[in-house]
Amino acid sequence: MNNILTISNFTIREAISRKIIVAFFAISTFVTIMFALLFTFVSFNDFSISAQSNGHDMVGVTKELLSKLKGFVIWPLFKGGLFLSIFSAASFIPSMLEKGNIDLILSKPIARWQIILGKFLGGVLIVLVNIAYLVVFLWILIGIKFGVWEPSLLYSIFTITFAFASLYSLIILIGILTQSSILAMMLSYLIFFVLSPILQARDTISIFLKNQIIQKVMEILYYIIPQTSELSDITTDLAMSSKIYDFQPFLTSLVFLILVLYFSIIIFSKKDY
Repeated sequence: MNNILTISNFTIREAISRKIIVAFFAISTFVTIMFALLFTFVSFNDFSISAQSNGHDMVGVTKELLSKLKGFVIWPLFKGGLFLSIFSAASFIPSMLEKGNIDLILSKPIARWQIILGKFLGGVLIVLVNIAYLVVFLWILIGIKFGVWEPSLLYSIFTITFAFASLYSLIILIGILTQSSILAMMLSYLIFFVLSPILQARDTISIFLKNQIIQKVMEILYYIIPQTSELSDITTDLAMSSKIYDFQPFLTSLVFLILVLYFSIIIFSKKDY
């Protein structure tokens, strides 16, 4: 375990030295400042007074307003957070495999499976801390503005990090196979922005597309690749109602994560550097 933590620490130090964490924090800080300005200069009392004049009670109006605000925040938070996380982590493996770096790491008494798990853990920790930094500050701003301190928004820290972890396992595998951060990013974005939304809508698409082979392929792919669109919906449900209505996307994505990491370790262990 110590060796895994050592590699994780090395990955975090690498992210700091390359200003990846600094850039991530700068963007998160900019977003929180924008929301702070929004809450400062936009008075939500006008909405409340207007609603009260129409016979609605204050508590109900505040809850409705807060629910809409969370819905407004959570979608770009999931999309933007995952987009930046993939971008920031894509180069960790190709950088490690560069001549000199890999020689130095392999000269240490560390098993190869520990190197991969350490890289995985380090990348996930970096994203967890950055997402937590952004979400906690937004939660504090909303709490101060509305006087409501529901923890539901905080759950998004873990769902966004988990969605990233499932894609990060693929980034590690592609990085080992090709040493290309660009290809790893492209495949991750392809799943995130294209394949997952299409597969989520496969039932609707099947109504218009009568080809049974394509329908079967979509059905198989749906249960193979990470279901990031469904995880986005779960993040919204958690923020709005603190409930998870379907755990299947978590299980499917977790199986993908474990299998891809396993293949990454096998391939990395057999490669001659």
